[in-house]
Amino acid sequence: MCGRMPKKNISIVTVSYRSAETISGTLDSVAAQRGVQVQHLVQDGQSEDGTSDIVAKYDHASFISEPDDGIYDALNKGVANGSGDIIGLLHADDFYPNPMVLDKVSKLFQADPSLMGVYGDLKYVAQDDTDKVVRHWKAGLFQRYKLHLGWMPPHPTIFLRREVYEKIGGFDTRYQISADYDFILRLFKTFGHKIDYLPEVLVHMRTGGVSNAGLRNLLKKSKEDFLISLRMGHFAPVSILLKMASKVKQFRNILR
Repeated sequence: MCGRMPKKNISIVTVSYRSAETISGTLDSVAAQRGVQVQHLVQDGQSEDGTSDIVAKYDHASFISEPDDGIYDALNKGVANGSGDIIGLLHADDFYPNPMVLDKVSKLFQADPSLMGVYGDLKYVAQDDTDKVVRHWKAGLFQRYKLHLGWMPPHPTIFLRREVYEKIGGFDTRYQISADYDFILRLFKTFGHKIDYLPEVLVHMRTGGVSNAGLRNLLKKSKEDFLISLRMGHFAPVSILLKMASKVKQFRNILR
């Protein structure tokens, strides 16, 4: 007689669209996680490149393919479908660097019921050679004044209790590229609950994301960042310039 399946205590949401070239690495890294029950949701935007066939090979993953209004609309759908107490986001060209990432995150939440979120560091790796580190994003401890200086942690490294999304809402789909920046500002500036920094690399991200894909997208992202920063009461020109300048330090980090 089979016992009841244990409840999945972490839901990982992966948004995909024409991700056949990279999604296997994402799926493998989640399947390799140890010490934790994981619900892995792949929210797809009706890809026709074989993504569905690849995901079907993985027993641990659930696949939903339907029309969406972009990556942030798809993330909202994925989060809504998650059943875990903790929710993490892992894009279809990202992967966890080792099998114990989710176990470490889960234990932090288990040890402190007042903890609402955890975030860490991220390494950008080359598209064609994931052993080659291009940038090292060290988030550092959160201090409120840093928000005015363009600070934000790497979005894919943020894990939150489900109730956080219920309280502050999801991603604002008015922003096509910078809705993660808007979400992070709302999370750290207005939520006001305990969120801890885990000073370890939690995610590896392949270079070449949407926000960096060409001058047009960079200009659009800068405009959205400016509008978001202004709406949140920051002196937008300074915040955005410092936010951009922080990337230079990320390149220097790989030399240390």
